[in-house]
Amino acid sequence: MRFLSIFLFRRRSWLLAFLPAFAALPVVAQAPHLSAIGNYALNRPGIVMIRVEYTANVYVNSMKMADKAFYALLDSIQRLDHGGGVDPEQKLDMVLREMSSRPERFFQTTFDYIKQPEQITASGSGFFITSDGYVATNCHLIDRDDNFIRRQFILTAFRQITEASIGALESAWATRFTEQQRSLLYNTYASVYSRLFTIILYDVKRNIYVVYRSDSGSGTGSGSGTDSGSRQSDTVKKPATIVVKGMPMPGKDIAILKVQVPAEMPMLTLAPSELPQVGQQLYVYGYPSPVTNNDFVSAESAIEPTLTTGIISAIKKSVGGWPLIQMDANINHGSSGGPVCNDKGEVVGLTTFGSLENTGGLAAGLNFAVPVSILDEYLDSAGIKPRPSPVTRLFADALGFYEADQYRNALRLFQKVSRQNPQYPGINAYIADCIRKIDGKGTRLSPVERLLLIFSLIGLVIAAIAAWWVRYRRRRRL
Repeated sequence: MRFLSIFLFRRRSWLLAFLPAFAALPVVAQAPHLSAIGNYALNRPGIVMIRVEYTANVYVNSMKMADKAFYALLDSIQRLDHGGGVDPEQKLDMVLREMSSRPERFFQTTFDYIKQPEQITASGSGFFITSDGYVATNCHLIDRDDNFIRRQFILTAFRQITEASIGALESAWATRFTEQQRSLLYNTYASVYSRLFTIILYDVKRNIYVVYRSDSGSGTGSGSGTDSGSRQSDTVKKPATIVVKGMPMPGKDIAILKVQVPAEMPMLTLAPSELPQVGQQLYVYGYPSPVTNNDFVSAESAIEPTLTTGIISAIKKSVGGWPLIQMDANINHGSSGGPVCNDKGEVVGLTTFGSLENTGGLAAGLNFAVPVSILDEYLDSAGIKPRPSPVTRLFADALGFYEADQYRNALRLFQKVSRQNPQYPGINAYIADCIRKIDGKGTRLSPVERLLLIFSLIGLVIAAIAAWWVRYRRRRRL
């Protein structure tokens, strides 16, 4: 016992001197495998929406009602109603049914044309692959077939002209059509335009945009670091140019775009070119149209990416002989071009297409991604070399501290990120949240601080025992 106490006493000063140096040791801020929350927090700032806007002038023959045929129809219906047993609604139904059955009799073309400026928009997903504004997405988002574009313009013009024509009839006839009557008129006009009228497109133009979030101002933030309350987040829409592209499926469905950016942007890390393994966990990001275009979802939150999860179901081959990643994560129209990430947050592929049911809808859980090795081919051909972004590394390290409740360390790094890019998506919310948790009851000790406290308590106990033993020995000598 005497030997042990002397040994501890002599080593006490050395132990206490060692503790500050131990506290200064570097801390691993991020585990190699991320949770779904950590994966989303890390990659969310680098996800972007791809918008392709087509504009054109649509010219269509104007038409007029054949008055002679129309009044003859009204007279024939009036003669049927000798006893007054047919109400006005029934008469209107009879008129519309007769017009629908023989539209060429009641509608006539003119030599005049209606000029209708039209715009159609296609949207999808993408992500920053470099901090200076290079973006990866699918080729089919920006390289639509000409026939597809023409059909969309014609459908859009037809809907607007038809709506205006039905409104004019309601005004002229002093009535309001029922939904069934309006549907019948739509079918009538569709028959008229498809058989009797000419639709011409002029000045078709395409503009490609990359849309992403940008922080502005400051606010209270939220516990998860997402925008909330009075915090402001702007939506930035930048024109993009095509750097290199493949071909829509069954081609290599890859495109790389470039936008001018004001600062170092958040970017996603690409995984090594090796194919992932079947059964591996996946995290899929994008902007599915049923969410983006949902009338009950605010327009401001449309830029927030959607995360779905799943596993790799199989590794297949395309008809061209190159590999495809089959996955069971849910996707939809609008998800195309979004990143498919592993549990380290690295991109292993791009969401590209799904499987169709017999009914024509997308089959759930039978979806495909183009592997990152195909993207690498186009990066090499364009001479683009994605390198780790310092600001993205800082943000990742800050997130590691944040998830470990080390808010002071996290705040220091988040503030560095903000100095390098004040508009880094979500950065102000994290800064505000760290400050709140440091100042409030949410402050917690870090693992190193807890370990240091434990060692300090042990040192105090050892010091007390040693002091007692010294006093005890002195008394015995006296």
